[in-house]
Amino acid sequence: MTRAAIVALNTFREAVRDRVLYNLIFFALLMISAAVLVGEISIGIERLVIVNLALTAISITGLVMAVFIGVSLVYKEMDKRTLYALLSKPLRRWEFLAGKFAGLLLTLTVNTALMTLGLVAALLYVTHTLRLADANILVAVYFILLQLALVTGLALLFSCFSTPMLSTLFTLGIYLAGLFSADLRASGMNANSRALELVTRALYYVLPNFSNFNAIHAAGHGRAIPFTLVWANTAYTAAYLLVILLAASAVFSSRDLK
Repeated sequence: MTRAAIVALNTFREAVRDRVLYNLIFFALLMISAAVLVGEISIGIERLVIVNLALTAISITGLVMAVFIGVSLVYKEMDKRTLYALLSKPLRRWEFLAGKFAGLLLTLTVNTALMTLGLVAALLYVTHTLRLADANILVAVYFILLQLALVTGLALLFSCFSTPMLSTLFTLGIYLAGLFSADLRASGMNANSRALELVTRALYYVLPNFSNFNAIHAAGHGRAIPFTLVWANTAYTAAYLLVILLAASAVFSSRDLK
């Protein structure tokens, strides 16, 4: 695990040096600033507008980072021929993948934390106070991070055997399907086809249920988020990530890199 930690730290350093990250963070902070302006002219719903727009900006920015950086984690190392030098050292392939995943997840966590501080500053600027109900914003941010962890795992899995272009399409496709997996199952149940119902039900259980991580609306309205949901989403993410990373390790280990 020490070797994986070294890979993770190097991945984090490379990502921090990438100018694209700063552009995305600037975009997110710009959206938060726009939320402040809109909030000031939205009498009575300033807090709702700021929280909804800011959390949406954080989620979209994190998604773009996770996808477009995650799909090149392995491919970039192969394209630059640096992977061969790494694997010639006492570094197992699963340690390399685990380090890449942890490094990008650390990058996303740090960037999300910075954008969350921007959200808190915007709230203080407009409302001049923080309420106990605003703690739900941190829960919503935590759910966003869980969602980004799943997206990162999917992007890493596809990067083990595909090009960045196809990996991006695959990852975004599964993300969109996961957002509407419940609707997909409902449409299958309403169809007059037993086969279609079985297929949609299978997809419902196989696809990651990203809709469970959406707590933006609840945080904006100051509604309490059940603690059982926090534990359920955490356990779900851990179990799903374990399957994804094991699959990525199996695919990457079976590749002939000569």
